[in-house]
Amino acid sequence: MLKFYFNGSPNPSKVGLFLEESGLPYEAIPVDTRRGEQFNPAFLAINPNGKVPAIVDGGVTVFDSNAILLYLAEKTGKFLPPAERRGEFLSWLMFVASGVGPFSGQAVHFRHFAPEKVPYAHKRYQYEAGRHFGVLNSHLAGRRYMIAEQYSIVDMDVWGWARMVPFILGEGAWEAFPNLRRLHDEIAARPAAAVAMALKDRHKFKAEMDDEARAHMFKHLAAKAA
Repeated sequence: MLKFYFNGSPNPSKVGLFLEESGLPYEAIPVDTRRGEQFNPAFLAINPNGKVPAIVDGGVTVFDSNAILLYLAEKTGKFLPPAERRGEFLSWLMFVASGVGPFSGQAVHFRHFAPEKVPYAHKRYQYEAGRHFGVLNSHLAGRRYMIAEQYSIVDMDVWGWARMVPFILGEGAWEAFPNLRRLHDEIAARPAAAVAMALKDRHKFKAEMDDEARAHMFKHLAAKAA
């Protein structure tokens, strides 16, 4: 059975959504990153980068959420757009991987978790995260889904981060992205999304961002001190 290493953050949520939508049987294995479990040797053998999600499918190991989505979609033949739209499909998949995710992650860090206020960094990442969500919002004007009016892994990919818009950009941020919110709300209402989101509640992940969690999550602080 496929093994799915996860926590409740945006990137694992996308993979959980696909697994539930596709009906693939899987074993959900929690990795508590605030307790440093991502650095256990057994997990690093699966993902040397020490991040979730990752999957082990028989003899195949895949890490990075977008790589996993693409692998699973091609394995099952599900939630892929028409072949003639592959260029567009890959472009949007990589747009989320290289833009939406990284800028959103940095925006969250400097808004919520940085041990010191860095106004320049906060302003830059808030702007870039908002700009990327704006690109998605504009693309979705007059479209139900990201590609070919067909629900695909690109929509799942977008949903994983879109559900965090208020946490990333602040309360009221949805007002600037009505088309993106419509897509988010439609996906969030799907039964598979409810199950995917409930996965984290089956396990007692560490909630506190205390000194222990910061030591595991923000390794650069220890490196700076050394």
